[in-house]
Amino acid sequence: MKKLKLSVIIPALNEEKNIGEAIRSTLSAFRKYRITGNIIVINDGSTDNTESIVRNIMKRDKRVKFISHSKPMGIGYSFFEGARRSKNDIVVMFPGDNENDPNEALIFFGLLEYVDIVVPFIHNLDVRNRIRRIISSIYRYIINMSFGINLNYTNGTVFYRRCILDDVRLNSYGFFYQAELLVKLIRKGYLYAEVPNFLLTRANGKSKATSLKSLARVIKSYLTLLFEIHIKRVESRKGYKKVNPKSVTYKKHLDYK
Repeated sequence: MKKLKLSVIIPALNEEKNIGEAIRSTLSAFRKYRITGNIIVINDGSTDNTESIVRNIMKRDKRVKFISHSKPMGIGYSFFEGARRSKNDIVVMFPGDNENDPNEALIFFGLLEYVDIVVPFIHNLDVRNRIRRIISSIYRYIINMSFGINLNYTNGTVFYRRCILDDVRLNSYGFFYQAELLVKLIRKGYLYAEVPNFLLTRANGKSKATSLKSLARVIKSYLTLLFEIHIKRVESRKGYKKVNPKSVTYKKHLDYK
């Protein structure tokens, strides 16, 4: 069986205090689990020393690649740009704040021999404050009920077989991108596995995910997706592409030749 190759995409906006350790810990996990792959850092309009830190690491390790935006384009835009640049089988987004432990996340990399998506959910919920946990619970309930799916978490370090992203058109390139992507792919019928993930405490800086600006964009993106699926009913239209023939889902369950 062909060994799967991985691209870890790390979007970073003013993460000079975290990005170095995020890269080093990911490379360390590559060695630990004998994973062949690379890291694609997306400098999403940083105004601090994020770029110079990454370029110094690149001089020592050719597995680290770099893309720079002159202005912030959004975490979803950065992820898809990294996925387009990748030539590997699997892609995943690790945040530049180093909040996700690669040693925890990459334990389940082998599952991608059997499914097209691996969806981590937070196992140690107490790492988040009470307000953040309440918001996450309400958000999860709304997404599951609105779109007929059943996930424990929709904003984690999700692993995707890269080929299944080819037929998805996103409306959101902000923090809602992961939820939109999962909704569309799971409703297409792709095989996925949910796995527990131990979250670290952010070492430096403040998360941008819960700012009022980000929350407003999430609400707008949610309403757009709701309209697309339930009013426009795009899934029932002629020409709507279901499962990619290169996917595990197709090869295991739909290829009758």
